[in-house]
Amino acid sequence: MGSVSEVMRRIGTLILSVVCLAIVAMWVYAFGFASKEAVNKFGDEAWAASADARCLVAKNERLALADYRLISDAGPDALVQRAELIDRATDTIERMLVDLRASLPSDAKGQAIVPLWLADYDIYLDDRRAYADVLRNGVNVPFAESTFEGLPLSEKIATFAGDNRMKNCAPPIDLSV
Repeated sequence: MGSVSEVMRRIGTLILSVVCLAIVAMWVYAFGFASKEAVNKFGDEAWAASADARCLVAKNERLALADYRLISDAGPDALVQRAELIDRATDTIERMLVDLRASLPSDAKGQAIVPLWLADYDIYLDDRRAYADVLRNGVNVPFAESTFEGLPLSEKIATFAGDNRMKNCAPPIDLSV
């Protein structure tokens, strides 16, 4: 039997080898065997395409509302004007959500998860309405939206839209700083 340092070296080598093998096994599983399907993906592609088309209508309605003036050029009631514009833009999203709720996807997964996505959108709309109220009260602060697990709710909504190829259904970035 070797010295204590020889035994410690062999144990260290063994531990390092096991860790390296575990890492290799993890990557083999990740690239070879793990599901590549997004957890948010549902099966009714026709519904997703129809939803994306409806979302595009709402997106174009919001683009038509765009006001590119500097806030300093809008006059003394600039914040009130901005609040009204935010409300009108939020109305376009609200109408979009009503239409999306009128008919849910035909597959079971879509029927289960699309209402959750729409509920997240409802929270996002509440955040937009609350922000418009803050502006109406004369306070010019950045838009602060609700979060989910530390991320902005709009990111969760956008990820769902992207996973289902509904890029036009991502939340607008009109209030982003």
